[in-house]
Amino acid sequence: MDWIEFPSLGRSELLAIRKAVDGAFRDFTRAYGEYLERMFDPVQDFLVFLEHLLINSPWPIILIVFAAIVYLLSRSIKIAIGTVIALVLIGVFGMWENTMRTIAMVTVCTMLAIFVGIPIGIFMARSDRVQAFFNPILDLMQTMPSFVYLIPVVMIFGIGKVPGLIAVVIYAIPPMIRLTNLGIRLVDPDVLEAADAFGSNARQKLVNVQLPLALPTIMAGINQTIMMALSMVVVASMIGVRGLGQEVLNAINNQYLFIGLQNGLAIVAVAIIFDRATQAYGKRLQKHSEVVHG
Repeated sequence: MDWIEFPSLGRSELLAIRKAVDGAFRDFTRAYGEYLERMFDPVQDFLVFLEHLLINSPWPIILIVFAAIVYLLSRSIKIAIGTVIALVLIGVFGMWENTMRTIAMVTVCTMLAIFVGIPIGIFMARSDRVQAFFNPILDLMQTMPSFVYLIPVVMIFGIGKVPGLIAVVIYAIPPMIRLTNLGIRLVDPDVLEAADAFGSNARQKLVNVQLPLALPTIMAGINQTIMMALSMVVVASMIGVRGLGQEVLNAINNQYLFIGLQNGLAIVAVAIIFDRATQAYGKRLQKHSEVVHG
């Protein structure tokens, strides 16, 4: 039995569609690319400032600051000491500057993801229609191969920090949006009814009830966003983002096993520091919420 040939567009039709899409996007970048670049100038300036601050500050001060931040988040001496040991080893093996660049990039990307993701998550939690609209977009963002994000941002912004930063944020923001939405929706309806009984309006309920109770879940979203941003660092190095990812890419291109492992382990160390600190802080928030509202 002969198989019926699957109906498909001809090569000429596919070529016409491809040319139309590519041409339209090129026209868009030529018309609005310069304006979009100007929009991200403040973000780029802040990223450059943070990089210079971390790189040019004396390393003992950076160690103390990082250890203090980690301790304040985790309230764990062990995690703080582990942070210091990891950063000292990174410096001993000559990866200090690249690590500071990577930390600066991940920090700015996480801040952008929080700034954009939390409001979207709030809108999703308040409306089933908004949630139904954003869910397919988030599914697409989470399943799209990370390399694909590089194509449009490079066409608009070229090579450098800004396109890498945008690609990382797009890749890393879905957990922030989803878990903000989930955290607000999981707030006990009885608590909301009590807030209504006290005469709270929608804004007061959001600020004084929903967001505080959802904070542990939101912290889990921040944790996942940081982890995804770090995983995107190597990919972003392909478009000129300097840091540990660029060294890993160079090791791949030149087949340098030791350099690749060395910088890969440095990324793992940074990821563990962020992960342990944010997880511990999230657990503390969870316990506090259970005590207050239990």
